[in-house]
Amino acid sequence: MKKHLIKLACHSTPIFLNRNSRLPVLFVMLLITYSCKKKETPTPIVVTPTDTTTLRSVAPFPVGAAMNPDLIKDNTFYYKIASTQYSSLTPENVMKFAATEPALNQFSFSDGDYLVSFAAQNHMRVHAHNLIWYTSLPDWVVNFQGDSLAWESMFKTHIDSVAGHYKGKVASWDVVNEAIRDDNGTLRNQDVSAGDGSIWRRHLGPDYIARAFLYAHAADPNALLFYNDYGQEYDVVKLDSIIALVTGLKARGIPISGIGMEMHINVNDNNTGITTALQKLAATGLLIHISELDISLNPSNNQSMVLTDALEQAQSAEYQFVAETYRAAVPAAQRYGITTWEFSDAASWIPIYYNRPDWPLPFDASYNKKAAFYGLLTGLQK
Repeated sequence: MKKHLIKLACHSTPIFLNRNSRLPVLFVMLLITYSCKKKETPTPIVVTPTDTTTLRSVAPFPVGAAMNPDLIKDNTFYYKIASTQYSSLTPENVMKFAATEPALNQFSFSDGDYLVSFAAQNHMRVHAHNLIWYTSLPDWVVNFQGDSLAWESMFKTHIDSVAGHYKGKVASWDVVNEAIRDDNGTLRNQDVSAGDGSIWRRHLGPDYIARAFLYAHAADPNALLFYNDYGQEYDVVKLDSIIALVTGLKARGIPISGIGMEMHINVNDNNTGITTALQKLAATGLLIHISELDISLNPSNNQSMVLTDALEQAQSAEYQFVAETYRAAVPAAQRYGITTWEFSDAASWIPIYYNRPDWPLPFDASYNKKAAFYGLLTGLQK
């Protein structure tokens, strides 16, 4: 799925007070006024019982989130959650091709370096995302002219440069992202006119995937290398195609370490498919990473939907189910962890991409813990 960099904007931020709160009205108004001076930072006032339990403190494996460096820098509420709740960090957008090589042989690493430094300061693993994807490409790649040797050189140079820059600084990479079609389980085809074909397949042939892993391994021999994709939990044909791809690479001696199961799901999804997919993926013997988890509450795009207690409880139960099923289906030695795609509804890609109200993550738009947080917490430790 496409992930979009989302900037928070100043809006009518809700102020949460307990019934017995005696904060002066003037003080509240001053806080609202201040919040609108810094657009990126909502300023909720939350008076709640002390709750210091964190996801990272109970999880028997790394628990992570995709994160945005601008929000870490500019939003104190985001910063606090990012630095205390998680033991793993995935760069949301800043290590993708368009961000790291915006012009031919001109590389930009400052945002990625910031996240690596932030992770080190807070004792977090960095799972880097991603080296090769069919989208999120700069215009110069889309318009690149050259024969197959020129394309191969450009492809290899990018992987060498980016993976080499982060050598020893990140634990792992999503090397190739979403290379398989949704409709029939084949590799994305050579026709990119519809927007879902692969420019890499067109110019480099179907074995570009294997070469990407070889180049990434040469650039950083100690990094764990993953193939990452979505849809395994609802599309059996695609699931089996992904398994065939990764087991084929493994059988050839290609240095692949694991599979990323994105898990962009909704609260109405068939849980049998989730269980089956995790069991079949684990049977490959590779590391299994739930890599981009979020749970939508509004898959029907209902423009008038509001968040209810019943929806919150259903989402909480689904987060708990996912964590418990991951623990049950994947042997401990193969659990690379569970990562959500962002952690606050304020930063989720789903409401923007689908243009609908939705609340897919464990923290709400004011950075308060939702029922979903407690469902995930329970599932991690039960």
